Amino acid sequence: MRRGPETRRRERSLPGPCLSRPAWRAGTCLAPEDSRWAMAAVAEGLEPETAAVEDAVRDATDAADAGLGAPPLLVGNRLSLDLYPRGCHRLLHLCAQQVRQLLEVEFLRLSGHEDPQLLQATLARLPWSLPRLRSLVLKGGQHRDALGACLRGSLATLPASLSGLAHLAHLDLSFNSLETLPACVPQLCGLGALLLSHNCLSELPEALGALPALTFLAATHNRLQTLPTALGSLSTLQRLDLSENLLDALPPEIGGLSSLAELNLASNRLQGLPASLAGLRSLRLLVLHSNLLASVPASLARLPLLTRLDLRDNQLQDVPPELLDAPFVRLQGNPLGGPSPAPHSPPGTPVVPEMPRLLLTSDLDSFAVTPLGCSVTLACGVRLQFPVGATATPVTVRYRLWLPEPRLVPLGPHDSLLSGVLELQPHGVAFQKEVGLWLLFVPPRARRCREVVVRTLSDNSWSDLETHLEEEAPKVVRVGSRELPALLGEPEAATSPLLYLSQRGPPSFLRPVTVQLPLPPGVTGLSLDRSHLHLLYRAPPAATWDDITAQVALELTHLYARFQVTRFSWYWLWYTTKTCVGGLARKAWERLRLHRVNLIALQRRRDPEQVLLQCLPRNKVDSTLRRLLERYRGPEPSDTVEMFEGEKFFAAFERGIDVDADRPDCVEGRVCFVFYSHLKNLKEVYVTTTLDRRAQAVRGQVSFYRGEVPEEVPEEAGAARQKRGADAPWMATLPIKLPRLRGSEGPGQGAGLSLAPLNLGDAETGFLTQSNLLNVAGRLGPDWPAVALHLGLPYRELQRIRHEFRDDLDGQIRHMLFSWAERQAGQPGAVGLLVQALEQSDRRDVAEEVRAVLELGRRKYQEGIQRTSLAPGDLGPPGSSASQSAEPAQA
Repeated sequence: MRRGPETRRRERSLPGPCLSRPAWRAGTCLAPEDSRWAMAAVAEGLEPETAAVEDAVRDATDAADAGLGAPPLLVGNRLSLDLYPRGCHRLLHLCAQQVRQLLEVEFLRLSGHEDPQLLQATLARLPWSLPRLRSLVLKGGQHRDALGACLRGSLATLPASLSGLAHLAHLDLSFNSLETLPACVPQLCGLGALLLSHNCLSELPEALGALPALTFLAATHNRLQTLPTALGSLSTLQRLDLSENLLDALPPEIGGLSSLAELNLASNRLQGLPASLAGLRSLRLLVLHSNLLASVPASLARLPLLTRLDLRDNQLQDVPPELLDAPFVRLQGNPLGGPSPAPHSPPGTPVVPEMPRLLLTSDLDSFAVTPLGCSVTLACGVRLQFPVGATATPVTVRYRLWLPEPRLVPLGPHDSLLSGVLELQPHGVAFQKEVGLWLLFVPPRARRCREVVVRTLSDNSWSDLETHLEEEAPKVVRVGSRELPALLGEPEAATSPLLYLSQRGPPSFLRPVTVQLPLPPGVTGLSLDRSHLHLLYRAPPAATWDDITAQVALELTHLYARFQVTRFSWYWLWYTTKTCVGGLARKAWERLRLHRVNLIALQRRRDPEQVLLQCLPRNKVDSTLRRLLERYRGPEPSDTVEMFEGEKFFAAFERGIDVDADRPDCVEGRVCFVFYSHLKNLKEVYVTTTLDRRAQAVRGQVSFYRGEVPEEVPEEAGAARQKRGADAPWMATLPIKLPRLRGSEGPGQGAGLSLAPLNLGDAETGFLTQSNLLNVAGRLGPDWPAVALHLGLPYRELQRIRHEFRDDLDGQIRHMLFSWAERQAGQPGAVGLLVQALEQSDRRDVAEEVRAVLELGRRKYQEGIQRTSLAPGDLGPPGSSASQSAEPAQA
């Protein structure tokens, strides 16, 4: 498991009063005199909280007399003290002054992080000091731990005298440490809104049903396992939020909530719903996602005002037809149409419980691991597998994903961080069996990836774990369908783009995946006839298309259709009046999968040795050429050829021209391609020649040949192309010309570039030639903006380069580097500035290569001196013939 660095290994405090004792907080410990006074007050029969009030009032009065009074805090009928330090002291100070404006206060806010004894004493004073109070907010959460999570307040109960607030209508006790509901709360007969979220409540009392005016009750993120039956007597309740608890059942009395309009029970453990829910005739919103529901009553569809029923991420395999076709039902994440559960085992057979599978949402940062094990998928995509017996006792694991910053993990000169840093707490927990961990990462595009490892921090040292790579790269292929109406003879016929999901490895997903397809052109979700909508499915290598419309739950929006899939395959949405569309889809697919394309080969104007090769659909050629011809030139595109989606082809340079690079996609001098209509199908290569370009220009050519045809192509489509004679291996040949070199230019020394012959540096410290700079440019990749800024280039110039070469990353890098080198020509220390910029940009690997080139140049320079017997004082300037005798190092 990968964890964060040691400097961030502070454990997060668990919720509960035991870890937030006020005696351990600065400024809350009682002095010995106060302790003796408090014991004497009890001995004399005084209430401890009354004594504490008198003590606090005396301290506040003394502070006021000393000139330490707080600034005015009253704003109209509102008093907000939750963000002020020592808010209770300030309130008691106002009470001691007998401010008349206190009698008009209706809204009061206090922090739950105050000293518990002082907070209790202050609250006990409210019925007499603030008799008109209507809203009382006692929230915690203003303080955060080292990881940024909100801390619970220390409030664990309320004084009994608080029931004297006859006008109180709003009470917020969120983010505190309540384990039971204070007895005074059900006695607040005028209470209309009660907020208890983010506490430690395990149950709600039956007395809660005695609140006749309650309209809103929120108790999210608690530990509720059951609900009181008296809850059904809250006839005025309109909104009830009990999400993120441990409820496994609902009492039948919940159907008595006649005024309930919103009910949120998400992220619980509900396995069934009572039939009495059909009695909630005022219900408009019912949220039940992320539970364990295996069935839902069909009577929910007959609720007259229901506008949304959220059943996502449950265990529903079958849904009543009334709900399946209802537009307000959301069913994503359910195994609809899956196999029925296995029959019960005969008596006496031990039942092996299934390993729990947890899918955490983004608002959860912890999960429980039991001896039964579990499979956990975090919201960030990280997956953990705890086998059975991994732990002997339940363990709560907290996690946090840090951004992929190199400073968090020690990296070598050639290392790079590919994923975020996952921190798991509590640190140091040892499991009895190996735990599987899957981290998502994106391989770097511009750097050659040598080895991928997962590192973990243990005992202040980092070590590599045994790592296996799994490829998860589904490909999405969209195929147009403009010829469909003519093919079917039906002007109204239309189809969505054809979707193809493919992957190496198992063909099935671990869980159903939501797919969103645009509706066919001219069709909207508000006007279409569902009987004309068909979802077709094809599983290779079969050539048939099956209509699976009745097997999935299609959710329609204005422009899209959403549905769940469990396998990699082909999916196609049709809108037609015809009933049997499987055969028609096969004919259309065979015709539409064949693309008419053109091949182009262009040379960069500033560098003819750089060649751009691209395969484009016929309708995109003109617009692409208009964009490229400002920076490239070359022959006209090839004639139109036909290619299948996913078909391989390659380009071969001929007549004295070869590829000047060691590329993984270049085999035996041939550059390999795979055609996909939705991709650019573009590659840029450097070419070279063995012929003498000083005598004359080299006139070569590049030829394009067909490769393998994808397995998914049906035999009928391949035979049709062969019948038309369009299946020959050769497709096209385009000319390539390398111009004649003038003067002392040699191959690879900047031919065709707008730069003059360039030697950056000096003879004694070493040169970087144009070829060296080209190699540096080829290694920078997406890191070039950071290097440019460290080289001193203004940000405005970076923006100009990005715009001018907006479709050419290599062009951006070369233009930046060579324009800087032109300005630095002849300047001392230019090479050192480049090395320093590379190091500051975390490209020490390139900096080391530059140092090696400089060292090689210095060594050859010294050897040249020894051969020519020149003293250092006899050397001319770098541009003289003597200095040019020292051969620059070529990387």
